[in-house]
Amino acid sequence: MRVHLVALLAVLVLVGCGRTAQEPDRGVYLLLDTSGTSAEELQRAQQMVNYYLGVLSVGDSFAVARIDRGSFSERDIIAQVTLDARPSQMNAQKRGFANVVDHFISSVESAQYTDISGGLLQAEEYLSAVGAGQKYILIYSDLLEELPEGYNRDFSYELDGFQVFALNVTQLRAETIDPALYQARLSDWQTKVEQGGGQWQVINDLDRIEALAFD
Repeated sequence: MRVHLVALLAVLVLVGCGRTAQEPDRGVYLLLDTSGTSAEELQRAQQMVNYYLGVLSVGDSFAVARIDRGSFSERDIIAQVTLDARPSQMNAQKRGFANVVDHFISSVESAQYTDISGGLLQAEEYLSAVGAGQKYILIYSDLLEELPEGYNRDFSYELDGFQVFALNVTQLRAETIDPALYQARLSDWQTKVEQGGGQWQVINDLDRIEALAFD
């Protein structure tokens, strides 16, 4: 999964532009795939985190979680914060958040499983719990879910008011031979999100990301 970092940061206009005091608090939940070769790409994630920490402000919430094990829980949340109104406290929160994520990324090992469904559910629950008025879920993954035998992820989401972005979903080796497999994988995730009332967007042409508009 290769990401053009400068273009990727442009997606963050959804949290960085034109906010006024009257606008609702923002909630951002970043899911990081730690399986297979995805783990090798996580150095770029630290730069994404630093960007978010620079644009989020008082009352906004931010969480970063890993996608790995076959049973997603709060233990998979790497760092989480709701920013304080006091500037000194907010700055301390941001420094601590960045340090925790940096330590995770520098020490993470490749995961055996990829519980994307569980991660998405956890993101939904977190952003609802913090009361965010603007809810954004970013999934940094190839969207290939791999679970232990016997695990069931046949549940629905409640994503009304959520915007879900899948970032740089690359084709797997088998899908270069049969592109229909790739389209089916994307369609399955889009259906899950939209049936739950959420908005779905796949961001692959990252060099043109600045052309997208976010409401």
